[in-house]
Amino acid sequence: MIGKIKQLLKQKNAVLVAHYYVEAKLQILAETTGGIVSDSLEMARFGQNCDVDTIIVAGVKFMGETAKILSPEKRVLVLDTHATCSLDEYCPIDQFSTFCDQYPDRTVVVYANTSAQVKARADWVVTSGSALNVVKHLKDNGKKILWAPDKHLGHYVQTQTNADMLLWQGACVVHERFKADALKVLKVLHPEAAVLVHPESPQEVVALADVVGSTTALINAVKNRKEQTFIIATDNGIFHKMHEVAPNKKLIEAPTMGEGADCESCAHCEWMSMNTLENCLSTLKTGNNEIFINTDIRKKAKNAIQKLLDFTA
Repeated sequence: MIGKIKQLLKQKNAVLVAHYYVEAKLQILAETTGGIVSDSLEMARFGQNCDVDTIIVAGVKFMGETAKILSPEKRVLVLDTHATCSLDEYCPIDQFSTFCDQYPDRTVVVYANTSAQVKARADWVVTSGSALNVVKHLKDNGKKILWAPDKHLGHYVQTQTNADMLLWQGACVVHERFKADALKVLKVLHPEAAVLVHPESPQEVVALADVVGSTTALINAVKNRKEQTFIIATDNGIFHKMHEVAPNKKLIEAPTMGEGADCESCAHCEWMSMNTLENCLSTLKTGNNEIFINTDIRKKAKNAIQKLLDFTA
């Protein structure tokens, strides 16, 4: 199957870009065929800079949309159009537009985990790695902010920058399930461990962290910090890359069990799990699951993304 995928990627002049949270086989395949494993915006930027006709996105739908926004002239295919994101799903454009209209004096800043329509309604698009610097910049320029969709990331940014922010009340179904009470117990069992937390996690979990950061920042922390054991509060799909960059270090999933828990191990996105070698091969064969975006929406969304790209250049 891997051989067939490699052959079709060459035949169709296509590149495979994969998110850190998809299965290891797809991550390995992306990197061994000239693609990339990264966060959503870097996946899109990589595809934009590749001399290819088609970008195959192993991730969730909004990642395919972001790739299409930056590469409108290229064909963009996702592995499963039903692979979505709770942050995207619970920030519908009609409700969000109404919310924005109530506060016309505020600068609209949205996280990358949103639909093309929501990005088009925004003034800025940010990533978890860039949110602090962008919001601090806006605050320093006297801006009041309307933030969406992740309330936990928004709260973290707000506490770190002291910016005037109104928060949309969305959350990631994976990160929201990490439990602070159980994490405290785990820290006692592993006092030598550094705790790495993605800022989409609840504030009680973030407060226990040694490092708070994006997927890339957490991978770099495992690679560069002196500790040999890490407790990690983000999607466990990231463990593949972490083992790759630091093969001798011990990685422990942060607990999703504890008071109020409704599952034993929720630390993996069910939509990311919908990305498989099988549907990668099928998508390449059939050309199904193509992403299309209205031109006006695409151009407006590109403007909001471009502000971030220019800011971080």
